[in-house]
Amino acid sequence: MTPAPLDLLLWPFVVGLLVLSTHVPLGRRVLARGIIFLDLAVSQLAVLGVVAAHALDLAADGWSTQLAAAAAALAGAAALAGCERRWPHIQEALIGSTFVVAASAAVLLLAGDPHGGEHLAELLTGQILWATSTQAMQMAALYGMLLAFMAWRGERLGGLGFYLVFALAITASVQVVGVYLVFASLILPALAVRGLPARPGLLAGWTVGALAYAAGLAASALLDWPTGPAIVIALAVIALLAARTLRVAASGRQR
Repeated sequence: MTPAPLDLLLWPFVVGLLVLSTHVPLGRRVLARGIIFLDLAVSQLAVLGVVAAHALDLAADGWSTQLAAAAAALAGAAALAGCERRWPHIQEALIGSTFVVAASAAVLLLAGDPHGGEHLAELLTGQILWATSTQAMQMAALYGMLLAFMAWRGERLGGLGFYLVFALAITASVQVVGVYLVFASLILPALAVRGLPARPGLLAGWTVGALAYAAGLAASALLDWPTGPAIVIALAVIALLAARTLRVAASGRQR
């Protein structure tokens, strides 16, 4: 991997902002519901759909692959929503089990592919550096509809509605940014601003995420680092700094 010129990072950064537009509010809902690993499970289900399409020799970037990923994620999300209603006390265990089974199934599907390991690694770490304007426009259209639906339903979104919106958002992002960055984008900004009320928390979470994507992309370009992992580390560092800053500010107000 050679260092990318900074002007080539525009669309990756735009895609990162689009991912944050849905993942920060969804991440706050995930924390509130106490189902932290839902994103890993649903991401892995979407990956399983992509791998299944690959194993069946469907077009790598075609609609068949997108539909396979969406179908797997939506079916899994609907099943997990039903499990939450029926067995809420073991929901985290069921989510973790879903992740492990989906990951193992993906490995088995790729076992006979000489490039299977490389393909799986790309799905885990993502290829955000190669994001295009077309991908950005497609994500913007989908995320615009999802955000409008979330704003319209508000607290009436319900369990099933939340899981299905979550699955659609994850399906759109995981093939571009990868499983690791999906998880980091959902959880780390939300953790950093968890003590803030709704609107300030969203604005602060988006700011944390935007700064981290900018820093991670710049580090990747300047230091020749893998882009996805660089952004994950940037998210972790900036989230920690933001959380500490907010905690110090809150302590100062209480004195």
